[in-house]
Amino acid sequence: MASDPAVSRVIGVDVVPPRGDVGDVSFVRADIRNPVIAKIIAKEDVDTVVHMSVIATPGSAGGRNTMKELNVIGTMQLLAACQKAPSLQHLVVKSTTTVYGASSRDPAMFTEDMEPRRAPRAGYAKDVAEIEGYVRGFARRRPDVRVTMLRAANVIGPNVTSPITSYFRLPVIPTVLGHDARMQFLHEQDLMDVLAHAVRNDVPGTFNVAGDGVLMLSQAVRRMQRPSVPMPAFAVGKVGSTLRQARVAEFSPEQLSFLTYGRGVDTTRMRRVLGFDPKYSTAEAFADFVSLLPPTGGRSERVLAGLARQLPPPGPTLPPPPEPVGADHG
Repeated sequence: MASDPAVSRVIGVDVVPPRGDVGDVSFVRADIRNPVIAKIIAKEDVDTVVHMSVIATPGSAGGRNTMKELNVIGTMQLLAACQKAPSLQHLVVKSTTTVYGASSRDPAMFTEDMEPRRAPRAGYAKDVAEIEGYVRGFARRRPDVRVTMLRAANVIGPNVTSPITSYFRLPVIPTVLGHDARMQFLHEQDLMDVLAHAVRNDVPGTFNVAGDGVLMLSQAVRRMQRPSVPMPAFAVGKVGSTLRQARVAEFSPEQLSFLTYGRGVDTTRMRRVLGFDPKYSTAEAFADFVSLLPPTGGRSERVLAGLARQLPPPGPTLPPPPEPVGADHG
């Protein structure tokens, strides 16, 4: 965005300074939970705000309480600052399809006007539901501001650290016995591209954003050529709890639901209304992630091996389904 001649200035705000060269971006070290963010927006005469600070990993935030503060309180402070800024014209918010939840009662594909079948009661999904509620409230109070909300599918790529990428980086993949979750992915580069697209194009509304097609969990594991261990749901939950305590991987109850039931979202509005087409399909995004995975071994393998000895052996499993010929994005 900073290299775009149509953009006069880009200001990056975070509590952690960038590790590499950010070019012509002006960096301001600030915490969006602090009202000082309003002074930055007013002083710099900001006309466009892109809110990307919605954290999915408690470990990276310093714990679940800090994560909730950053997500919910941070968003409230940012929106309060935006509401007072007369110069503001556009607000772009990175949300997530996690807001739809994952359950046995879900439709084949969620459209943007659908609600989750089970309202989230805790964790990241509840944070996102609250954040989206605050954004809708802001849109009502400031009808003069164009608000675009992007519900991104699980973002994946060589540089991404998230609950789902930590799961796929395990040397042995625990799966829920009797279930084969449907998955959609968004490549990290497509995430950057859709955020830039939303800034440049005056298209308000809420949009599901995902790569074309669906990948079953069993297919993903086979393409990684790593062993999987089917377990009852309670046993996978125990694995997740152990991995989380050992700080090997983030593994929440909502992650377990996703790995059990999966989730699919309709991306028709993304293409027809927002006018965005991801460069990577779901399968291509996953392939790029897998291509740069490090070799297995190390601490995570020792933790899993120790835990496996404590669990009962799994029962017989059905043969994996055949590779799909194709999958409609909706």
